[in-house]
Amino acid sequence: MKKHILAVLAAGSLWGTMGVFTRTLATIGIDSNGAILVRCLLAAVAFGVTILLTDPKQLRIRLMDFWCFFGSGVCSLLFFTFCYFHAINLMSLSAAAILLYTAPSIVMLLSALLFREKITRTKLLAVALAFVGCCLVSGIMGGDARITFGGLLFGLGSGFGYALYSIFARFALLRGYSSNTVNFYSCLLAGLGACLISHPGAYAAAFTASWGNALFCILSAIVTCYLPYLLYTYSLTGLENGKASVLASVEPVVATLLGVFIYHEKLTVWSLLGLVLVLGAILLLNRKPKEQTV
Repeated sequence: MKKHILAVLAAGSLWGTMGVFTRTLATIGIDSNGAILVRCLLAAVAFGVTILLTDPKQLRIRLMDFWCFFGSGVCSLLFFTFCYFHAINLMSLSAAAILLYTAPSIVMLLSALLFREKITRTKLLAVALAFVGCCLVSGIMGGDARITFGGLLFGLGSGFGYALYSIFARFALLRGYSSNTVNFYSCLLAGLGACLISHPGAYAAAFTASWGNALFCILSAIVTCYLPYLLYTYSLTGLENGKASVLASVEPVVATLLGVFIYHEKLTVWSLLGLVLVLGAILLLNRKPKEQTV
């Protein structure tokens, strides 16, 4: 189990670098929608190559199970990112982040209903600590948590969509598919879906403008999509959905620290307290003593 915990922590840490890559992609002409397309399609290629080099049979899926991959790819990966970017445009970044971080509690509830995962006092406390910590890190105490009705809908949609990946991926894993298979079809379908809501021609021009652009796009896909989803889906083979989702909350911790060291953003007392709470939630979930469910 220890290696599965390390895997999900590594996945969350890699997701925490997404802001750095997204900002840089914008400077070469690839906006947020383009970032989805580039990340997912290039990651799908990477997963496809991985499968071909290891076990080509993993490309086979049963038509009756297609809904699992459509769910993890379109209903989760594409939907949550689309909703999150729209939420950011309609209200403050802190408010959008708060709604996104409802995902662990949604995962826990859905997993209890669908997979009969136990809801313990430790899990509930960890979810609460992680949520409050993420809220503090996002800057809610700065008084910028402006919420609009449209932003609220998109924000809740982002949290729900984010949570669905753990659910649909679990269904696929239970049906005997490998984590590589889940990730390949999830990224492929999300990337193809992104083509329908963006302008792929413009992004292709930016991608081919120089070798530097192309290499950076590939690096972005590897670091923020291929590796983290590879690690996170692998972690689900040894961890409960609820626990994995909370552990992945290390993402805003890494994002905040990168903002401080790379962009010289100010680290407030509230942000520091938020980091401590998220780390506290992670340590709490790694306690060994068993407890009664609630």
